[in-house]
Amino acid sequence: MIQRVRGFAILIGLVAALGLANLASAQQPLVDKFVLDDTIQPVTAGELDRAIAHANSDGASALLIELNTPGGLLDSTRLMAGAILSSKVPVIVYVAPAGARAGSAGFFLLESADIAAMSPGTNAGAAHPVIEFGPQPDATMSQKIENDAEAFLRSYVTRRGRNAEAAEDAVHTSHSYTAQEALDKHLIDLTASNDWELLRALDGREITRMDGNKLVLHLTGARIETLKPTMREELLGWLVDPNIALLFLIGGALLIYLEFNTPGTIVPGALGTLMVLLAIFALNLLPIRFTAVMLLVAALILLLLEAKFGGHGVLAIAGIICLTFGTLTLVAAPVPEMAISPWVAIAVSAAFGSITVFLVRLAVRARHMKSRLGPSALVGSRASAMEPLTPGGHVLVEGEIWSAVASETVPAGAPLRVVGLENYLLRVEPAAPQKPPQALV
Repeated sequence: MIQRVRGFAILIGLVAALGLANLASAQQPLVDKFVLDDTIQPVTAGELDRAIAHANSDGASALLIELNTPGGLLDSTRLMAGAILSSKVPVIVYVAPAGARAGSAGFFLLESADIAAMSPGTNAGAAHPVIEFGPQPDATMSQKIENDAEAFLRSYVTRRGRNAEAAEDAVHTSHSYTAQEALDKHLIDLTASNDWELLRALDGREITRMDGNKLVLHLTGARIETLKPTMREELLGWLVDPNIALLFLIGGALLIYLEFNTPGTIVPGALGTLMVLLAIFALNLLPIRFTAVMLLVAALILLLLEAKFGGHGVLAIAGIICLTFGTLTLVAAPVPEMAISPWVAIAVSAAFGSITVFLVRLAVRARHMKSRLGPSALVGSRASAMEPLTPGGHVLVEGEIWSAVASETVPAGAPLRVVGLENYLLRVEPAAPQKPPQALV
């Protein structure tokens, strides 16, 4: 009886402890953390949307965005800044760890947050809109782009109560700020060495949301839950690399050509089609220059002409040059990290050009050889009379016995030459005797 009472008491104690633990966990503030360590493009915009939606649905007290980016596309930046500004959950953008940066487009995201923070040893700014490669816009268009970016930044920096003039300098003069400089110029709200120090400093702080409402942050002992990227996001993030997309495009094109050249193999055609479609999907997420696409088409035409007609290598060299310039300028990258590597462009262009010329020449030669297969290929061959031809009889041609008719009587063993073929009957005539080799003196 005593053992049962003790067991019952232990069970009640465990249930009570579990209940208290659940109650404590329910009362503990939750902060969702999203790590943005990439360029700003449509894939990262989708990841941020998912993070904000998750924070809005799981009752998080705040969303912490750890930022480290060289910049990216302005259109994606607008979408991401808009998502941060309209988030129901307060958003903290924290440039970290030491050595990280919020460059170019990242500066817009930093300033859009309810709380902007930086770790010592980081920098932010240099937010002037640029076009990395290709023809630059004229002065009027450049001024329009710059004014539009400044107005976009000013529209929410002033609502956040930050220094609009210093923020505009990051756009107008590409000025970049260290963490301390940004704090002194009131571009950020605080600096912190790590997440826990940041949350402790923010506990009890009152912030003003974009709609004007006041909110006090309660982050004491907050539990930080890092949001992991989905498999789809990891795949898209890998595929959106322009170098990977270019390799998929070129490799897929070669596999498709191999399928056409040797029909029925199926695997090269299916794999090549998949690779090309994935490359097109990835490049569709990036800003593509149509002039570069025209260069790629011109390169393909030149390589085909070189293979079919032969240009002593001139057409092939011109095609490889067009291919190199086309791949280099294919992506209108605002930051070097989003551009195709020159080494990749040169290597891919040289390899693709050489392989294309080689394969097309093989195909052209094979087509020419097809017309010489079968009996018609015997015309012009040498033969020998197996018996006297008067004028008909049998001859030996390349190890095969054929019926033949000669233009004149021919003795057995006489050398002949095939001059025609009618209904599998060879027409032959005496061949000119071969000159014996002359001895060297």
